[in-house]
Amino acid sequence: MAAKPEGSVEEKLRALYDLQLIDSRVDEIRNVRGELPLEVEDLEDEVLGLKTRMDKLKSDVETVNYEITAKKNLIEESKVLIKKYAEQQKNVRNSREFNSLSKEVEFQELEIQLAEKNIKEFKAQIEQKKEVIASTKEVLSERETHLKHKKGELDAILAETEKEESALLKKSEEFEAKIDERLTKAYKRIRNNVKNGLAVVPIERGASGGSFFTIPPQVQVEIASRKKIITDEHSGRILVDPTLAEEELEKMQKLFKKL
Repeated sequence: MAAKPEGSVEEKLRALYDLQLIDSRVDEIRNVRGELPLEVEDLEDEVLGLKTRMDKLKSDVETVNYEITAKKNLIEESKVLIKKYAEQQKNVRNSREFNSLSKEVEFQELEIQLAEKNIKEFKAQIEQKKEVIASTKEVLSERETHLKHKKGELDAILAETEKEESALLKKSEEFEAKIDERLTKAYKRIRNNVKNGLAVVPIERGASGGSFFTIPPQVQVEIASRKKIITDEHSGRILVDPTLAEEELEKMQKLFKKL
C-alpha cells in the first residue's frame, strides 16, 4: 500500500474540514429521516396487533354463536322429551310413575330455562364483543391511514436522499483516503465523543464553534497561521480559522450541488 503524501498542515486542516462538512451533510440527511423509520416500524407493529385482536374477537363471536346453537338444540331436545313424558303420563298405572314423569318434565323445563338464560348471556357477550370490534376497526382504520401517510413520507425522503447519501458516503471515503491514518483516527474518535458529530470546527466570535469557551488571542493567532493542528482544550475538537472554514464551505457546497 502506497504511503499517503504528507502535505502541509494547512492542506491537512482543509482536508479534515472538508471531511467534516461531508460527514455533517450525511448527518443532516439522516436527521431529516429522524425517527420516521422507527415510527413506521411502531405503527406496523400496532396495526398487526390490532388485526390480531380483531381476528381473536371474531373467532370469539363464532365460538359464542356455536354455543348459542348448541343451547337452542338442547331446548328443542328438552321440548321433545317434555312432550314424550306428557304422553307417557296418560298411560301410567300409578301415582308413583306419574310423579316420576312429572319430575322429568320439571327437570327438562329447568334445562330450557337455564339454556334460555345462557343464550341471553351469550347474546349480551356477542353485543359487547361487536362493540369492541367496531371500536377496534375504527382505531385500525385510523392507524392504517396514519401508517400509509408515514410510509409515503419516509419513501419520499428516501427517494430524495438515498442517492445523495450514497454519493456523500463515497466522497467521505475518498476524502478520508487523503488524510493520514493518525489524523483520521483522531477525527473519528472526537466525532464519536461529541453529540453533534462535529470534530473539526471554526472559531466563531472568539470561541470554539458550538462552545462558549473563549479561545485566548495568542491561540487564535496560531490557528490562523495554519502551522500546526490545534485542539480546543475543553471539547477536544480540532480548530480551524474562520477564513479557511468559509473557503472550504463554499467549495464543498458547489460539490454537494453536483451530487
